[in-house]
Amino acid sequence: MPYRFTPADVEFLRSASGRAAVAGCATLPLKDSTRVADVAAARRIVDADHVAAVIETVVLRRKSVSKVDSSAEWLFTGDALQQASATPVARHRAQRLAGLDVHDVTCSIGADLVEIARVAARCAGSDLDEVRLAMARHNAAEAGVAPVFLRADALHPTTRGTVVVADPARRDSTGRRSWRPADFLPPLDKLVDAYPGRDLAVKCAPGLDRAEMPWADELELVSLDGQVREACLWRGDIATVSTRATVLRSDGTQWTLTDDEPDELPTAEPGQWIVDPDGAVVRAGLVRHYGARHGLWQLDERIAYLTGDTPPPGTRAFRVLEHGPYNEKTLRALLREHEIGRLEILIRGLDIDPDALRRRLKLQGPAEASVVLTRIGRSPFAFLCRAERIP
Repeated sequence: MPYRFTPADVEFLRSASGRAAVAGCATLPLKDSTRVADVAAARRIVDADHVAAVIETVVLRRKSVSKVDSSAEWLFTGDALQQASATPVARHRAQRLAGLDVHDVTCSIGADLVEIARVAARCAGSDLDEVRLAMARHNAAEAGVAPVFLRADALHPTTRGTVVVADPARRDSTGRRSWRPADFLPPLDKLVDAYPGRDLAVKCAPGLDRAEMPWADELELVSLDGQVREACLWRGDIATVSTRATVLRSDGTQWTLTDDEPDELPTAEPGQWIVDPDGAVVRAGLVRHYGARHGLWQLDERIAYLTGDTPPPGTRAFRVLEHGPYNEKTLRALLREHEIGRLEILIRGLDIDPDALRRRLKLQGPAEASVVLTRIGRSPFAFLCRAERIP
């Protein structure tokens, strides 16, 4: 079970003594195999009342490095860190709110709030959890921003005229992830009803059914480094299109695709490349728009793979070496002919377990390749490819 921080823990961790204790324990291995020795070493640095809080803080700061920028002195709870937006995602969302008055009504430990506070005209953060709110105050100070903080229930408005930002919790008391809006904390329908007529931005899971959120004027799917991280529902003047896909990279590059763009796309024979659009594009239902933007076409109008002779820049695409109707025996012979020992398997439109298939193929050889298995019409097809990063 994750450690449950108390207000006294946060007060200690923010103090000079607490900072020194965390720094003193920062070099401990903190692995399962060294737990007994680590606790004993920590007890020589910090008193017994605070050992657990200090060790948990060191562990969480290590985990946060890949997610939250400048988190070296931040405070977290395990659940709050897990739900926090990665900094590039939070920063992108904040930029859409630049120059506005914003109230983050579920600010938690402040990962989103800090980025909003950097660009908003005025900014407030509130939460019911006093531990997370105290951590958010600390983290904001560490980041050099000073939003107004309130302890308040998100379902009871405490500001007027602000854009409302919310990130309802998506886990129940047993730790299971919840996907139904009514099971969120606070429930999504009650949250929306609490702010009639207000501009609203709600972070949610990318797997939610938009039909369950008829109040949303815009759905934005966001990916980071090829992984779909989250969706955001926008309502009011801050919504500008019906559907948007935003693709972010850790190097700072990004691009956006919306349903305002053309989506006329032919279906034709395979070109020289297979293109698997970013997951944000696929989940947003903008595959045709993406293909039209880049001069591609579809293999099958119901399948998200695209094809063409010039792949989009900055993508990982698949150069077609051979292709034809798929059956396992033919594919095995083809891979043996090319001496393929390492194989990436991509599948859409077919009920095939890639791991089980890889075992049955009994790969041998020094070469590596990718195989794309899909359906064209009612027939299964296989494309033997070489994956390449397009500059």
